[in-house]
Amino acid sequence: MESAEVSAHWSSGVRRADLQFSFSRVFAQDNGGEAGVKKTLDRNTRKALGAGELQSQISALNRAQLTFEYLHTNSTTHEFLFGALAELVDNSRDANATRIDIYTEKRPDLRGGFMLCFLDDGTGMDPSEATHVIQFGKSSKRFPESTHIGQYGNGLKSGSMRIGKDFILFTKKDDKLTCLFLSRTFHEEEGLDEVIVPLPSWDLKTQQPLTQDPEKYAIETELIFKYSPFKSEEQLFQQFKKIEGTSGTLVIVYNLKLMDNREPELDVQTDHQDILMAGTPVEGVKPERRSFRAYAAVLYIDPRMRIFIQGHKVRTKRLSCCLYNPRMYKYTSTRFKTRAEQEVKKADHLAKLAEEKAREAESKARALELKLGDDLSKEARAALRKAQDSASALRAEANRKQAIYASKQKALKEPKELNFIFGVNIERRDQDGMFIYNCSRLIKMYEKTGPQLEGGMACGGVVGVVDVPYLVLEPTHNKQDFADAKEYRHLLRAMGDYLAQYWKDIGIAQKGIVKFWDEFGYLSANWNATPSNDVRFRRRRAMEIPVTIQCDKCLKWRTLPFQMDAVDKRYPDSWVCLMNPDGAQDRCDAPEQKQNIPVGILKKDTKTSEDKQKELSDKIRQQQEKLEALQKTSTVKSAADVKRLPLEVSGKLAEERTAQTATRSSQRTLARPRSPPLPAVVKRAVSQSPAAKTPPPKPTPPSRPTRTPPAPPPPAKAKLTPTSSPKPVKPTSRAVTTPPLSKPPTRRSAIQTRTTPSSTKTTSRQTSASKRGSAKKGKAQEEDDEESEEDEEEEEEEEEEESEEEEEPQPKKSKLTAPVQSRGKGAVEKKVPPVKQANNTEKVSNSTEEDLKQDAVKNAHKDKGIQVEAKVNGEWFTGRVTAVETGKESVRWKVKFDYVPMNTPRDRWVFKGSDDVRLMRPASPESRSPDTNQVPARSVTPPTAAEPDTTQSGPSRETTEGLVTMMRTLLRYFFPPDFRIPKDSLNTMSAEDLVAFPIKEYFQQYEAGLQSLCNSYQSRAESRARAVEEKSSGAEARLRESEEKLRKLRTNIVALLQKVQEDIEISSDDELDAYIEDLVTKGE
Repeated sequence: MESAEVSAHWSSGVRRADLQFSFSRVFAQDNGGEAGVKKTLDRNTRKALGAGELQSQISALNRAQLTFEYLHTNSTTHEFLFGALAELVDNSRDANATRIDIYTEKRPDLRGGFMLCFLDDGTGMDPSEATHVIQFGKSSKRFPESTHIGQYGNGLKSGSMRIGKDFILFTKKDDKLTCLFLSRTFHEEEGLDEVIVPLPSWDLKTQQPLTQDPEKYAIETELIFKYSPFKSEEQLFQQFKKIEGTSGTLVIVYNLKLMDNREPELDVQTDHQDILMAGTPVEGVKPERRSFRAYAAVLYIDPRMRIFIQGHKVRTKRLSCCLYNPRMYKYTSTRFKTRAEQEVKKADHLAKLAEEKAREAESKARALELKLGDDLSKEARAALRKAQDSASALRAEANRKQAIYASKQKALKEPKELNFIFGVNIERRDQDGMFIYNCSRLIKMYEKTGPQLEGGMACGGVVGVVDVPYLVLEPTHNKQDFADAKEYRHLLRAMGDYLAQYWKDIGIAQKGIVKFWDEFGYLSANWNATPSNDVRFRRRRAMEIPVTIQCDKCLKWRTLPFQMDAVDKRYPDSWVCLMNPDGAQDRCDAPEQKQNIPVGILKKDTKTSEDKQKELSDKIRQQQEKLEALQKTSTVKSAADVKRLPLEVSGKLAEERTAQTATRSSQRTLARPRSPPLPAVVKRAVSQSPAAKTPPPKPTPPSRPTRTPPAPPPPAKAKLTPTSSPKPVKPTSRAVTTPPLSKPPTRRSAIQTRTTPSSTKTTSRQTSASKRGSAKKGKAQEEDDEESEEDEEEEEEEEEEESEEEEEPQPKKSKLTAPVQSRGKGAVEKKVPPVKQANNTEKVSNSTEEDLKQDAVKNAHKDKGIQVEAKVNGEWFTGRVTAVETGKESVRWKVKFDYVPMNTPRDRWVFKGSDDVRLMRPASPESRSPDTNQVPARSVTPPTAAEPDTTQSGPSRETTEGLVTMMRTLLRYFFPPDFRIPKDSLNTMSAEDLVAFPIKEYFQQYEAGLQSLCNSYQSRAESRARAVEEKSSGAEARLRESEEKLRKLRTNIVALLQKVQEDIEISSDDELDAYIEDLVTKGE
């Protein structure tokens, strides 16, 4: 049979899906669209044409048609698969169902291997109401005061077609059985373009078809038997029998959609009591995004329908009853006008149409009265009375619609009120955010706002709940977002303000955030970790959040009293009020208890004109400081400086740096000849400077020659690089000969010759000065760009390491010659008196204490990045150390807060160890983050000097291979572009190849590329500085203009008030502001 013949065969009696006019809202999201379509005909044209003529004119126009392909297109609006399932659940709730069963039936012969069924006990549909299902865009639920979720007449079609290719619907109402069959498989097999929908119906008692056309009934049942899973009337009636009550509906979706791996999108095998999203991992995904049971539990803000999945009841939640320390805030605003304006336009249009009809009827009645004249016949009086009654009825209808328009116009100006409820989720603190409902249906979940967007611990674990009416915000058709994005963003901003107020009201930050979470069993430093399952913590959480459960019979919510033995108790699905241990609530006729939620108030900080002026001045000053910082120049000393912007780099600077490096290298060569590699303990030994004139200590008698074993190496603060050259050592006036010794110095001699007081003091001053300069430099860079704090930490560490290499004190520069000098002085130590030796011992102890202080100052920069709590105006706030400033005796931290009120500075300098700052809980060694790792404590015991052991063998093969691998890595890291040797060849180079590598040419090309990069950064920085300067000058001009306008406005307001009320006296701006605020408050 050809396609045209098939289409003619099926279309002879089967119903077609209809595209209703109101379906234009599915695409336009605008109620005004109806008015726009009807206004396409001119009003004068409608008046000139009669009703019949107008109908005939319109019937000649083209009509929009619904094609088969639209079934798939319409289903793609559901990106979230559980949202498509929820559309069918919404229909049951709108039908006043008290129970819905969602279950699967195995059918291996169908695609996906099972059918998905939705069975409810709602009001059902009769045959005439079932026809509305196949009319896309028509809904009887759409009226302004409606509390129904469905509004567009599209949910069943789009949701079911998103789940599978076909669905069949069975419904019962008023002793009538109706079956509706919508199949994409049927249209594909038969090659149809129109949407054909079989819709047979039967009488419940006689089971006879309700039709006047037996041929049409035969075609409809033939289609169902051929393309549905049910092949006879008996099987169809078996599905009707599943609807046990007097009314209800059963929807069966089959031929489910598959993923790329040919598996169904819904997983019903992993958990036989749930329906899961296939391919979704357990970790890192919110449970509502993976489990339909979890999603259905929070789908409605006030659940009144029992939901069963795979035969097991879903324990639905009232979110406000599942939170710790809940609080409600009332919010009013006049910003939400889009939906109300659409209703006003629609009411205005309907009122005008009704007015035209009423005028036309009144005109016809008057014309008929004049035409009849003195004719008093019975027929004439009946016709006149009919025309007058019709005119009066239409006039009453016009007046009613005009009153509706006036009321909606008035309601447009009234502020809309919403209730924000906030609470802490102590069961899972990582599941926080805003849950936004529309007409009690969940639209958005886990939306972050306000302080939660900053990613700190402030407001962590807090959940917000709000139910937005349909007239305030209109949802999109898939019910996963809101149509007006601008008004939705305004709602989120308002919730963020109230969230900050709630966080301040409950006082968690004041008593300590970590301490609060420890109380409920959150002992891990990982925020996403689950709480402890210890009995005492589970009881502690259960004491704060009582169990709230719904009666399976009366559907009322009951709050159970806390019982120690009821912690983690599993309640039966058929729980009823009789099981309630509370005697006042153990009956179904007992009223439902209302949740007693305290009401909070948003406290706005009123700013005076001086505060506003000061805030504006601070902003201008900050912009100027940033501009000055951008104009500063700095020298490129290392690769870390390349990352800093802006840079002042020139070719002359590179040449000077190369020349200085060569000079320092030659001086170092002349001052200290090269020596063979020394053991690590010798390299770490600290010797006395050759310039020191302190008498040498008394040597140890040579009768006890012992070799002290080397101490474990302490962590190195900085490593010398090949490019860093120390300062040359000044030649001393007194030459010290170094005869070779056969016996090494003892431990006591090494300790006494470690250092002198003068060299210790010099080292302390130089080190502290270099540290202060480095910290100040880091602080200035941080103020330039606070967004790159982590990068700055790495850069400053590298810079401090290189600054220590360049500015290291003199005794450490000559540490390679220290063992030789100490041995040379050992031969003259016999002339030192014992008193001098004691003085040297005291000086050594003093120098050890000073070294410890120096170490503490050097390690201060390691504090950057740690989490702390700082006290501001008597309140504790969490934050992170972003800068460190070291002094001679103290260390200061710059703490950037996660969240503070608007009138509190965002950061603050505090002294380390003071009462105004305290550390957060230290992380365990396993979970400690890299920025909080503490370096090992340095050994207080001074290192022991030892002779180089020249009898040991050369470097091992493993050492050589390690050095070769390290050299390859270094060369690859700094490899310049377009170098004559390919980068890949580095991986195959041997040690001999690396020795012959053209390192000089390599670094010359690297520096040339680095210079080019720096020049580009310089040009970008200059252009950015000019832009900032222009912006700053423009801001100052606008500020002056605004101040002038404000001054004129205040003058005019005062003059106006004096005209209205002559005895008023206003002498200052503050009095004027207070007077106007008082007038506004009284007006509201």
